Amino acid sequence: MLFTITFFAVVCATLYAARFILLIFVFAILFAYLIDPIVEFLQRHSLFFKDLRRPAVVEVYLMLLLLTALAGHAIAPRLISINSKLFEVLSGVFEDLSTGDIATTVGQKYGWSEAQERALKVFVARHREDVEHFAHGVEELTSNALLVLVVVPILAIFFLRDGEHIANAFILLIATEDNHRAIRAIADELNVMLKRYIRAKVTLGSCSFTFYSAAMLSLRFPHAIALGVLGGALEFIPVAGWMTSAAAIIGAGILTHAHWIWMAVLLGVWRIAMDYFISPHVMGHNLEIHPLMVIFGMMVGGEIGGIVGIYLSIPLMVVISVIWRRLSHGTDTKTGIESDTELQPCISLGRAELLSSHHQ
Repeated sequence: MLFTITFFAVVCATLYAARFILLIFVFAILFAYLIDPIVEFLQRHSLFFKDLRRPAVVEVYLMLLLLTALAGHAIAPRLISINSKLFEVLSGVFEDLSTGDIATTVGQKYGWSEAQERALKVFVARHREDVEHFAHGVEELTSNALLVLVVVPILAIFFLRDGEHIANAFILLIATEDNHRAIRAIADELNVMLKRYIRAKVTLGSCSFTFYSAAMLSLRFPHAIALGVLGGALEFIPVAGWMTSAAAIIGAGILTHAHWIWMAVLLGVWRIAMDYFISPHVMGHNLEIHPLMVIFGMMVGGEIGGIVGIYLSIPLMVVISVIWRRLSHGTDTKTGIESDTELQPCISLGRAELLSSHHQ
């Protein structure tokens, strides 16, 4: 018992210490699910490498690199110029906050008295550590995001190429002869549900792209389609994704003197509709989970794990629901025999044969 408890504690401590690496692998698995339909399509319809998995993966990645290069050549210079101006403004604001000079700047702009400027300086001085901590957190988040963007697609190659073999090896590692069929059934259902989850995320990203593009085109924003594509892609990242999209869109409106106030109002309305109506219903319809449970799970995940908790709350709910459903009424874990109605005729026939042989 002491050895078992110690081993379990060591495993838990190791998982906690390597939580960031584990999250990268989880994101790589989800990214593999995202582009797996394209790989399967090319695998079935390729002219030169039909029914071959690895050449299809190579073709998909070459296509993604080509599309990224074309998009970067067409969009990146304009976005970089807009974001550089925005970053210069934000860096100046952070510097003024850290030194307290923002009180003088604001006071001169709005005609404040010396007492009002002094009160603002005192307030900024009291919260200087919070501002520095927030700036450090933003810098760390940016560096981690860049690392994830580079590492996740590379790791996804292995899951796309050998995902089935990895899953089979893991099942053989944890399964026994008695529960092999039960664990196999759980793995197959989890595979289907995760595909539905990615399909729901793609649907939500398409909705955001359509709304952003239509709203910016109607308000005559510059680079409306490019910013719409950015907003749709960032919809895969909870909280930080839409915040980044909103900052980029409103920053572009401020720098180009567009109707950014109306755009900010539309973004607020869209966020409320997305978080409390569209996203719960899309997720609930695809994953067979009630929309209220989707909202509850995302709130609990955000309270426990922040942005990562929000992102992983729905997949964890899917995993728990599948395992619970299979273990409670879907499969007998001891024998691995599914308790389905299709087996009832076989059971009845077996009983009849037993009674007949007993009478004989």
